[in-house]
Amino acid sequence: MPIKCDKWIRRMAQEHRMIEPFEAGQVREGVISYGLSSYGYDIRVAPEFKVFTNVHHVVVDPKDFDDRSFVDINEDQCIIPPNSFALARTTEYFRIPRDVLVVCLGKSTYARCGIIVNVTPLEPTWEGYLTLEISNTTPLPAKIYANEGIAQLLFFEGDEEPEVAYADRKGKYQNQVGVTLPRM
Repeated sequence: MPIKCDKWIRRMAQEHRMIEPFEAGQVREGVISYGLSSYGYDIRVAPEFKVFTNVHHVVVDPKDFDDRSFVDINEDQCIIPPNSFALARTTEYFRIPRDVLVVCLGKSTYARCGIIVNVTPLEPTWEGYLTLEISNTTPLPAKIYANEGIAQLLFFEGDEEPEVAYADRKGKYQNQVGVTLPRM
């Protein structure tokens, strides 16, 4: 399963609409970088955040998630409280080919500040805006900038297609549009 380079990513974005909108080069001037890199694609975070809060003293239960655990923020910057996290979505919409697995990793610019993006896969045939979990591991408030780079995607092409892909099993996060909370 070889990792794919910029030429392959560009071709897949143009011919198969794998990433929309697609930035064919690295945008860096005055922003946390995003766009096509040598062996990946740096994605942006949209100005749509759900910041974790404990004002309602609910239990975090992935089988019965209470959406009162979050406060909605729709701004160009988001402050994540100390030792807390936010959910956000990407600016980009994805259509992952049947023979491709994508892995999302946080950018080092944020990681060096104690801000971690959860490692997550984009499975073959998955489609939608990616919901990201952004953790502030520091004892201080942390600022996230919307419409700027947040994480990098690495693309791996399989030697053959899987028998059953994400869309085939009607994955619960298929075609997600906004920030999507845990589902059963």
